[in-house]
Amino acid sequence: MELFIQQLINGLTLGSIYILVGIGLTLVFGILHIPNFAHGALYMAGGYITLMVMTSTGVHYLIATVASIIAIAFIAVLMERSVFHHLRNAPPIHDKIAAIGIMLFLETLVVIVWGTKFHRMSTPYDGVIQIGTVNITTQRIIVIVASIIVVVLLYLFLKKTMIGASIIALAQNRDGAFLVGINANMVAMLTFAISGALAAIAASLAAPINLVFPSMGHLVIMKAFIIVIIGGMGSIPGAIFGGFLLGITESLGATYISNDYKDLIAFLFLVIIMTIRPKGLFAKEGH
Repeated sequence: MELFIQQLINGLTLGSIYILVGIGLTLVFGILHIPNFAHGALYMAGGYITLMVMTSTGVHYLIATVASIIAIAFIAVLMERSVFHHLRNAPPIHDKIAAIGIMLFLETLVVIVWGTKFHRMSTPYDGVIQIGTVNITTQRIIVIVASIIVVVLLYLFLKKTMIGASIIALAQNRDGAFLVGINANMVAMLTFAISGALAAIAASLAAPINLVFPSMGHLVIMKAFIIVIIGGMGSIPGAIFGGFLLGITESLGATYISNDYKDLIAFLFLVIIMTIRPKGLFAKEGH
């Protein structure tokens, strides 16, 4: 039972990271219909910026995280304005090619600046909390709690503010949103900024546990795409459910089946759910 609880916590930690990255993907796809393959590179850049700010200035981990959030949000907006905005009337394949190009550019830039070595990010929250016979690192608890807080704040922003309502309106009915005067450019920039901020938060939370390296976004973005598809493209509740489901299943599968097959579980889930519900678990009927 002790091992099960320990792996359940690990699964919730992993799922929390997937959720933050997956919601960013979901927002961009649900509102702008762009499958942003460069999102994993933003995640990776977020980890490097947090690390760089900490090591170069000596500031606290939380301050470095805030700096990373601002920087990645700005980069994401710059990405939308300089690339995706100009492709809004182009064939869909152009968005995909551009996103892959941005991903390769950011990864190459990081390798040029920081090299290919793995870096360990220190955290002031490296203690261990004992609950009964189970030992849990403080950083893992912070990952779970911070992810829940971020998701709740995002939900309140989308549901309780005029700007959030504009984002939801554009996602539900683009033509209708334009007719009532919603500024599509503002919504697009804000959506990318939120998406980038979520990627930076996820990377900053995960990096003290998983290290920082140039390809750190590859596996995470792959899993994020899987949970977005499983939950239903464009569905935030679907991304949350899929993230926790995948994270817990991977963690338990690695323990009770084999660590060699934990990544295969994600694809197995995808095949099973797509067979039962081709549009995803939380997809709206008629979409």
